[in-house]
Amino acid sequence: MKFSFTSLGCSSALPTVNNYPSAHVLNVHERLFLIDCGEGCQIQMRRYGISILKIDHVFISHIHGDHIFGIYGLLSTMSMLGRIADIFIYAPKGFAPVLKSFLKYFGDGFKYNVIHKIVDVREKEVIFSTRTIEVSAFPLNHRIDCYGYFFAEKEPKLNVFKDMIAMYSLSLSEIARLKNGEDVARDSGEYLKSERLTYRPYKPRSFAYCSDTAPFTKLKEYIRGVDILYHEATFASDHTAMAAETMHSTAGDAARTALEAEAKMLIIGHFSSRYRDTNIFGEEAKKIFKNSHVAEQGTKFDVPIEKNR
Repeated sequence: MKFSFTSLGCSSALPTVNNYPSAHVLNVHERLFLIDCGEGCQIQMRRYGISILKIDHVFISHIHGDHIFGIYGLLSTMSMLGRIADIFIYAPKGFAPVLKSFLKYFGDGFKYNVIHKIVDVREKEVIFSTRTIEVSAFPLNHRIDCYGYFFAEKEPKLNVFKDMIAMYSLSLSEIARLKNGEDVARDSGEYLKSERLTYRPYKPRSFAYCSDTAPFTKLKEYIRGVDILYHEATFASDHTAMAAETMHSTAGDAARTALEAEAKMLIIGHFSSRYRDTNIFGEEAKKIFKNSHVAEQGTKFDVPIEKNR
């Protein structure tokens, strides 16, 4: 079951010829979630073979152009492709007039609804949930309302050990009950405990997205233990003062957050266009957090299944 992250663009406010603005896709069990939607997002999706019509939930961190300018083109293309399924956009309340303007001038003929789910939280809070995944939003520390997102797989259903099925000649109804965590009492007096006959097939995986933010103490608690952390690193250490002034992070800031949060992997992005070589970000981050990676558009990062057996 797939759990992977693909960056479609990782530049900050000013795009470059080699890097598009912020837009990313998270694949959870072949369900695609779009996270931010910078200019050219739909072009990048086509370039990397990601189905535009498979996107039904979009998560916007904040209402700065490099994170939302791609939404007009994306929604229009969805309509031209014949979309009829509703799309849900989770975004701060400031997105409402943006969406209203778009629908007023370009929404005629749409056969689907664009539904804005307002994100307005003061602590980490669940905002979306399905049978397999739960998404939480949490506040970041930026110049305007800005939110991070935590995607967590839910606990998979129990499996019954195959050798136990044969050993106890388990019926289908007994297997079903054991997989639901119920113990089975047989007419013979035999008592079968679910705890002994079952196991969790794999450990749930997680991904955290921390867009534009200055470092702050509570962030590590919001994302503790995450498998993959995407964290902005707009500047390197040569512009620490500018990072603080603009309420952004350096590569070192991102790495310290990953270390303090006990993350397993760090991906850094949202690079300022003043840097022609982004390797400097990776070098700085790895000095603090060894498993650091520099985001490159089109690069996919997989979280493998860690089996419990």
